[in-house]
Amino acid sequence: EVQLVESGGGLVQAGGSLRLSCAASGFTFDNYVIGWFRQAPGKEREGVSCISSSDGSTYYADSVKGRFTISSDNAKNTVYLQMNSLKPEDTAVYYCAAEALGPCSFDADEYDYWGQGTQVTVSL
Repeated sequence: EVQLVESGGGLVQAGGSLRLSCAASGFTFDNYVIGWFRQAPGKEREGVSCISSSDGSTYYADSVKGRFTISSDNAKNTVYLQMNSLKPEDTAVYYCAAEALGPCSFDADEYDYWGQGTQVTVSL
């Protein structure tokens, strides 16, 4: 059974940092793209970052570029999202998702598997 489990969310003050983890089971990362998405109340789900496990290429939404870093530990089947300089507008439920065969995409319809999400709240 394929599972993606996010962890690491929480409440943090503006300017602070959090590191999200996405642990995968039931498949190997080698030929998958892992994406991070977020959805704030009343807003559409948006792509934040993605990484291709095959070549390590990474992509970021303009809104998080320079503040967030995605990385992958293929031995642990885990992808991380390091979030620095957090802003209140980063408040959302963050989801990781897996897409077979890539390439990196921020189109949620391209993704085959989704985690349950983890809440990130950034206060002033």
